[in-house]
Amino acid sequence: MPSPSPEPAAADRAARRAVTVFPLLVLAAGAAGLTTPGTFSGWAPNVPYLLGVVMFCMGLTMTPRDFSGVVKRPWAVALGLVAHYVIMPGLGWLIANALGLSPQLAAGVILVGCAPSGTASNVVTYLARGDVALSVSVATVSTVLAPLVTPPLTLLLAGEFLPVDAESMVTDILKTVLLPVVGGLIVRLVAGRFIQRALGLLPWLSAVTIGVIVAIVVAASADAIKSAAALVLLAVVLHNGLGLALGYGAGKLARLGAPASRAMAFEVGMQNSGLAASLAAAHFSPLAALPAAVFSVWHNVSGAVVAAWMSYRARSRSA
Repeated sequence: MPSPSPEPAAADRAARRAVTVFPLLVLAAGAAGLTTPGTFSGWAPNVPYLLGVVMFCMGLTMTPRDFSGVVKRPWAVALGLVAHYVIMPGLGWLIANALGLSPQLAAGVILVGCAPSGTASNVVTYLARGDVALSVSVATVSTVLAPLVTPPLTLLLAGEFLPVDAESMVTDILKTVLLPVVGGLIVRLVAGRFIQRALGLLPWLSAVTIGVIVAIVVAASADAIKSAAALVLLAVVLHNGLGLALGYGAGKLARLGAPASRAMAFEVGMQNSGLAASLAAAHFSPLAALPAAVFSVWHNVSGAVVAAWMSYRARSRSA
């Protein structure tokens, strides 16, 4: 996770490289799953373990300082959390009903909206010259709160489309998200010097692992994608685009300032789609995981584009 240092050139290049390569990698993985689904047959049970690897890597990047922002600016962090867990789930429900999605796809779109912040939101906030400290705080707390928030929200909003076992979902999130994140944080505290040397590799390990998850999810629903792909893409573009806009608007409305508003845009509009895909495949069906797989590609592309635009505007105003 890059640090907004006074000499950001090297970190900026590394972050831009990661944000550029990641969606291409995920897109290639999705194409592989679509064209050669037999290659990934039988891999579905491994998705929760693969997600655990991603979340463990996230924990390795954390330090106690990531939680200090909650104490320093509780109002801003609380606003980010409320905006995230109100705007995206609500948008998911509205879009699913407006587009008349099938029960499986509707549940999948809503589940994406109920997931915590995306793992790339901090990097994109950095590229946008946003408030990275606020972004890290909101992403961290939203991930920690996911076992308590995601299942009941999914039950409330997606329960009209499909049966939702909220208790089982809580257990899955604890096992695949919270425990690996806490484990990574503990390892970072115990072996910080060694982990510091490997920090540059962690985003790439996470990217490859998420790519494998996407390939598995797409392969499992390859036959249904051809008929549903356009509709799912429309739902994802609307969900992500409106989330970015409303997140930015929430920051502006609360008068948090331009950098914090940029952070809010990405903390609201970018989701942990890997978690959503894993939960959808485990609790609904492979088809329900399709929106999460598409979101995984799209929100990184749109995030990079919006970040570049925000950064250009920020530079123009300061010139």
